[in-house]
Amino acid sequence: MTDTPAILFDPDRPRDDGETLRLQECSQEQIRTIGRIQSHGALFGIDEATGVVVVASENVEHWLGRDLRETGSDTLSWAISQGLAVDPVRAEFEGTVYDVIAHRGTVPLIVELEPVVPELEYVRTGVVGAIQRLAAVTDPDQLRQLAAREIKAITGYDRVMCYEFHDDGHGQVVADEREPDMEPYFGLHFPASDIPVQARALYVEKRSRVIADTEDQGLALHTLLPEDTPLDLGGTELRAVSPHHLQFMRNMGQASTVSFGLVIEDRLVGMFTCAHRTPRRIPVLLRRALEVMATQVVTQLAAAEQIRRLRRQLEARERRIAIIAPLYGRGDAGAVLMSGERTVLDVVPADGALLRMGDAVHTVGVVPPPARLFAVIDELGPGRLLWEALPIERPELAVEVPGVTGLLIVPLGGDGDALVFVRSEVSRTVDWLGDQRPENRDTPLSPRRSFSAWRESVTGRSLPWGEHAQDAFDLGEEIRSAMIARTQAELAELALRDALTGLHNRRFLDDRLDELLSGSEAAMAVVFLDLDDFKLINDTHGHEMGDAVLAAIGRRLSGVARSSDIVVRLGGDEFVIVCVGAGPEEAAAIAGRALAAITEPIIVRGVEVAVGASAGVVAAERGITPGGLLDAADAAMYRAKRGGGGRVSA
Repeated sequence: MTDTPAILFDPDRPRDDGETLRLQECSQEQIRTIGRIQSHGALFGIDEATGVVVVASENVEHWLGRDLRETGSDTLSWAISQGLAVDPVRAEFEGTVYDVIAHRGTVPLIVELEPVVPELEYVRTGVVGAIQRLAAVTDPDQLRQLAAREIKAITGYDRVMCYEFHDDGHGQVVADEREPDMEPYFGLHFPASDIPVQARALYVEKRSRVIADTEDQGLALHTLLPEDTPLDLGGTELRAVSPHHLQFMRNMGQASTVSFGLVIEDRLVGMFTCAHRTPRRIPVLLRRALEVMATQVVTQLAAAEQIRRLRRQLEARERRIAIIAPLYGRGDAGAVLMSGERTVLDVVPADGALLRMGDAVHTVGVVPPPARLFAVIDELGPGRLLWEALPIERPELAVEVPGVTGLLIVPLGGDGDALVFVRSEVSRTVDWLGDQRPENRDTPLSPRRSFSAWRESVTGRSLPWGEHAQDAFDLGEEIRSAMIARTQAELAELALRDALTGLHNRRFLDDRLDELLSGSEAAMAVVFLDLDDFKLINDTHGHEMGDAVLAAIGRRLSGVARSSDIVVRLGGDEFVIVCVGAGPEEAAAIAGRALAAITEPIIVRGVEVAVGASAGVVAAERGITPGGLLDAADAAMYRAKRGGGGRVSA
């Protein structure tokens, strides 16, 4: 949710010996079926078929087995039979006015009674104004801080914090509104076990949670249900608090809290937590209003994050395009990617990068010896492509590439082709909410005794790859696509080339002549060349010698032609030069130079071979077809042969 990269920690490598144990213990705690409620309210479980109370908190235990409709309160009876779980109904019960919450769909039907809080009766109306003031805020950090300030003003709690949860489970305080005499917590990190997985899951289901008094031991539930029928209190308002968490709050100096989950697509990304130094609670209608406000805030945060992500993706794509575009040309791929004006390090910031394509290895930046690095990568195997703590996780391999802590491996296809980014160690400090060492706990499972800011140095790790990892994999995909396109283009080009001489072939000539004759008014002429008595060379020296002579003639013709001309081997010992922008006289001069070049002795494997040729020159006339133009040039060439050969005829 923030623009700065999160400080991530490998969940498989606990920060101390107790964190894994705490996470395991928390995951086994039955917080949904805790069997107690907070003592400021009352709870009933009602058999809807009979109306009989089958579960009751101990402060209303005398109603077990009775019908609540016997209270004589029509409003309470209506709340039980018709009320909605999201909207409490105000009703009197045994001389006290309560907010009654009926949880439809539960078996038995759970009905909760919360005493009203008269002094906060109309405070919820301030939430509307707060939502309106926050609606125009687009900066995520400012939005969280202003929302915390609004919630503090509305609820009257001593402190309101906004938590953000990172992908590895740990969290961070990203907003902190507090009374002046309270210690600041802004920016501090906290371990995953502070708010364990099953507790976070409840916030997805139920967006707020009240703890009215940390000294409250709660009220037991009495039941007429079978002993093996636990009552799920996950969606209730009054669910009691685990003793561990109560001690945790007391150690933080919190006597009461109320929290509101921030949920995006059924994922808890953070929460607002209000904390007070004395027992305090707010009415259910105010909590509902603040849940709406939290939903509005998280919607704005999600929109801001989406905009940031899209903007970043566009910028990353532009950087990739700038590097990839030259790959579609004829330049060396390694040089284009690793030594051009822009390199792969402009896409993925790193200390250096190595590119292995075929037998060639190219590098940029500060890198270890390529042979050593690729040996380490081969040893790591293909399963994992991203490493941020190589000396910690694979020390036996890290010694082979000193200075390399982070590795990002981008496969480029078969045969081991890969693009590899390397990063060195970066020492960082992390500010924690309380000393994370075992000395700050009575036992490994106990909450921290002190929550004063504690700074830890983090070593043996590179900067997190974060979103740059996806940039690297996108770059790899685009490199693969560009190389495939290059191969396809080269194959298409080969289809238009003569394999022996490298000149264009008859297929290319037919397409190009048709294009030139139909789309240009410029002058054009064709020189048709045929070698004289070439069969004699094949018969005397063999076809292999003949092929070598033809290849040499192809090179000589390319040398005498202008850059705008098209030199073609039609097949056998026939060649054509298309003189673009030339009249018959200039074309005849080109033909003369071609004959002179051909008649120069050709030495192949120490054997001197003399070759002659005849040429026909024809200028293109309006309306002539490619076939007609070539036939005319061919006829002119034969006139030169009949005239004795070794000459140019028009």
